[in-house]
Amino acid sequence: MEQGLELEGYNPDLHHDLAVAFRIRVGESEQEIPFHQHRKGQLILALHGGIACEVEQGVWMVPPQYAVWLPGGLAHSNRATAQARLCFLFIEPGAVKLPETCCTLKVSPLVRELILTLAERRKTQSDTGETARLVQVLFDELPRQPVEQLQLPVSRHPKIRVMVEALAARPDDRRTLAAWAAQFAMSERNLARLVVKETGLNFRRWRQQLQLIVALRLLINGQQVTQVAQALGYDSTTAFITMFKKALGQTPGRYLRDTQALSSFS
Repeated sequence: MEQGLELEGYNPDLHHDLAVAFRIRVGESEQEIPFHQHRKGQLILALHGGIACEVEQGVWMVPPQYAVWLPGGLAHSNRATAQARLCFLFIEPGAVKLPETCCTLKVSPLVRELILTLAERRKTQSDTGETARLVQVLFDELPRQPVEQLQLPVSRHPKIRVMVEALAARPDDRRTLAAWAAQFAMSERNLARLVVKETGLNFRRWRQQLQLIVALRLLINGQQVTQVAQALGYDSTTAFITMFKKALGQTPGRYLRDTQALSSFS
């Protein structure tokens, strides 16, 4: 039986297994685990639906085909979409060389199946020698997974937080930087500098990244490409498709076909 989003009976800080995997099934409504941290590193693999992970300096959206890597000791929160199917992989610190900061990884079919098999082995308590060999193959492959830029840089600055919350609630909001500056009673130049200082991106690129994350969530939840383009305030579906392909290397339609194919095997 698959676990809920919170793992009853398993505390990553109390166990020293090199790697432990759990399959997760979310119920009929979105679920969230508030900010927490644990000693082990955590890889969250999306099988169906999606999950958003927030750390102090960013929000990571994890659609199917991808996983988010959270190094041990990093405070984070998790928010999963309704009926999402996920897999949590906890890794002992130092067991495998992975990035030292939170990031999104594009997971190969081999790594995906290794993680799922490890989750099944945990339930059936298969031969520990076989499991150890499986973990070693997984550890050989994990460092080869490419890092993808699917995060939204944020900060604790109140003006940035206001913009994040407003644009997440209304992704079709096309207010210019000048309009935002007027709202905050500051100059456009100073707001532009603040956005770059706090996020590392200019305003246009930062808003586009937020829209990409929102688009992935809407597509995962079953909306059509034309509906998503309208929800994001694009004048044409073609313009939205161009943005999406530039960011992820494939059209929304192709992306959906690939993720649905993967989901059918999970």
